[in-house]
Amino acid sequence: MTLRFLLDTNILAEPLRPRPNVLILDRLKRHEEEIAIASVVWHEMWFGCYRLPASARRAAIEAYLIRVVAPAVPILPYDREAAAWHARERARLAAAGKTPPFADGMIAAVASTNNLELITFNLDDFRAFEGLRCINWQQ
Repeated sequence: MTLRFLLDTNILAEPLRPRPNVLILDRLKRHEEEIAIASVVWHEMWFGCYRLPASARRAAIEAYLIRVVAPAVPILPYDREAAAWHARERARLAAAGKTPPFADGMIAAVASTNNLELITFNLDDFRAFEGLRCINWQQ
């Protein structure tokens, strides 16, 4: 199969929730060969993990990232093409008086330059990016 979807951090973290959304879990399983994450999402997951004190919760996140995500989910880089796309969009949005979070722009850039649909719970965070296709798997 080929890649179709780029997961936002909130989607990748869903299996770690105390009561994960079964629809999201089903879609992750059904599309497991078609999903990837951006390197910035990998960073956000590890940053969240490292901010926790040593605990069962932190150990569970580390295990999920090392044993589940790393071997199964491609991590796409924020590369030269993504950086250029992001810079163009930041300039366009700044001229319009909009300033989306930098990390969201990086994720959007990786999705756009790899021609992937971005899967997120936060559609509003990404609406301003031109030409970006976003889906909320909860809807």
